[in-house]
Amino acid sequence: MEKLKKRWGLDSNYQIVVILIVFAVTGSTAAQLAQPVTELIGLDRETTSAWLYWTIRILLIFPLYQVLLVCFGWLFGQFRFFWNFEKKMLHRIGLGFLFKE
Repeated sequence: MEKLKKRWGLDSNYQIVVILIVFAVTGSTAAQLAQPVTELIGLDRETTSAWLYWTIRILLIFPLYQVLLVCFGWLFGQFRFFWNFEKKMLHRIGLGFLFKE
């Protein structure tokens, strides 16, 4: 726990637990929300090629996850941590220009 606190710049074990809960809830929620979105755009698991279906579904999960991570972080009182986490992650994948300050 001490390594995570130091690496993430946190003060308490409580913050670590909350942050790990946010990661878990966000991942589960993004995966669940991708299903109705794929149905909304007309992709059915039974009638669509598995490669196409899963590629599109994963591409849908990624932006959903990013938005939900900040939203759940805010709901759990850890907005600053997750906002900084988002900026760092998007910068690493080449989308850092979105956050020029």
